[in-house]
Amino acid sequence: MIVRKSEAEIRRIAAAGTILADCLDMLAAAVTPGIRTLELDGMAEEFIRGHGGTPTFLGYRGFPGSICASPNDMVVHGIPGPYVVADGDILSIDVGVTLDGFVADSALTLPVGKVGADALRLLDVTRRSLEAGIGACRVGNRLGDVSHAVQEVVEAAGFAVVRSLVGHGVGREMHEEPQIPNYGPAGKGPRLAEGMVFAIEPMVNVGDHEVYVGADRWSIFSSDGSLSAHFEHTVALTTSGPRVLTRRTTEVMGGAAKALPGQ
Repeated sequence: MIVRKSEAEIRRIAAAGTILADCLDMLAAAVTPGIRTLELDGMAEEFIRGHGGTPTFLGYRGFPGSICASPNDMVVHGIPGPYVVADGDILSIDVGVTLDGFVADSALTLPVGKVGADALRLLDVTRRSLEAGIGACRVGNRLGDVSHAVQEVVEAAGFAVVRSLVGHGVGREMHEEPQIPNYGPAGKGPRLAEGMVFAIEPMVNVGDHEVYVGADRWSIFSSDGSLSAHFEHTVALTTSGPRVLTRRTTEVMGGAAKALPGQ
């Protein structure tokens, strides 16, 4: 069952989302060659707790970090640790924040220093596919319209949507119904209604869509070793259109921060 949220509940998710967005902006500024992912994890935990929230991921199903930090061919669920971020890397950072019992979830992938053209294009396409999915989050649409919107952008660029990992409902819990694949036919699935809150999160590989789980039983990699990117926002469905509850004031492209359109 898809749990619909009241306006008051959406305001509480949005409050968690504001902390999360500011945390990601802080981390984006800190990601430079030479920093360890464990340092980023500590910065995130301190920031979230300092703003009255709780790191949702820490201890969730036994996960040992406050963030997921996934470099290069690691798709998602990277455990923060001794990995030293290097010039030319791309690094996906996924964060959850719980505030007053409500959860927001968001992720971005950052270029580190001078990265290749293929990596920059991957980041751009994945970000655009997220915005396409968000654009389809409209009352009266079908859930499949969201999935299909993401897939169209990704595959038109020649990249592959990871098929074994999905977005999800979010808000009262970290993972709620429905599961939201990033591929599939339009016009299928449940009808979208006011008050639904989704974590839309395309995960995109340069090469094949297949993935495998690492030895730590958390980290997930592209099977062919190709680069992977991950962008995510928490989105509420309203009668006036989708409302992004985790929108950052800045985004990072090519190593330089710039304002998002409309901010």
